[in-house]
Amino acid sequence: MERAANGPEGLCRSAPPERVNDYDRFAEAYSAENENNLVNAYYERPAMLALAGDVAGRRVLDAGCGSGPLSAALRARGAAVTGVDVSAGMLELARRRLGDGIPLHQADLSGRLPFDDDAFDDVVASLVLHYLEDWGPALAELRRVLRPGGRLIASVDHPFVAYTFQDPRPDYAATTSYTFDWTFGGQSVPMRFWRKPLHAMTDAFTAAGFRLAVISEPQPDPAARELFPDDFHSLSTTPCFLFFVVELPAPAPDAPASPPRERPPGRAS
Repeated sequence: MERAANGPEGLCRSAPPERVNDYDRFAEAYSAENENNLVNAYYERPAMLALAGDVAGRRVLDAGCGSGPLSAALRARGAAVTGVDVSAGMLELARRRLGDGIPLHQADLSGRLPFDDDAFDDVVASLVLHYLEDWGPALAELRRVLRPGGRLIASVDHPFVAYTFQDPRPDYAATTSYTFDWTFGGQSVPMRFWRKPLHAMTDAFTAAGFRLAVISEPQPDPAARELFPDDFHSLSTTPCFLFFVVELPAPAPDAPASPPRERPPGRAS
């Protein structure tokens, strides 16, 4: 699920837990906001595609696919894409965009995913993990559905950003939540994210069995300089998102077969 460009407002405001992050309430407005904006269309998505590289013929899971813009771009590059998202409203928009050529599933990344072991060559998780307090169950499940040698390519809110715009400052070394309002088409909606220090992010990947390959803080697409002259300089000089490529090590050619991987408990909604 991608992030809109709206700045946080009303930080650390309390909101009923059942109402936060309810994308079904604003799916249409959210998707329209992110379609061609600076942060998503000219920064985050191009960075994810650059990190993915040549995906022709690869089986790719778009985990948190939202309305499907990244899935569409991966398909255009020759990938066999499958999408999953927790929001029925966002999946309906993805079906309109993608047609019947890309399988789409409604599921919670913290629970069991409806896929076999070793089903994918790559997983892309675009601005998704920062919705989770505990990355462990989701990373274990993504590891299960990746083949040995596969990759997880993920983007999250940069931990420095969430730290600096909270007042008073939280404990940087702790995992802390922050809530704020996003406004789309005149509708204000409460959101909650979880900020982790960088070491907690990398520790979560390695604890799940991944090997860190890339940590990236990319620049926006140069084309955005003329399209968004007022905001381009700020985005190109200020931390926004942090990108990772982590790999699932392949067994050595003469290594014995590993035992079946334990499947984490959870639900698929």
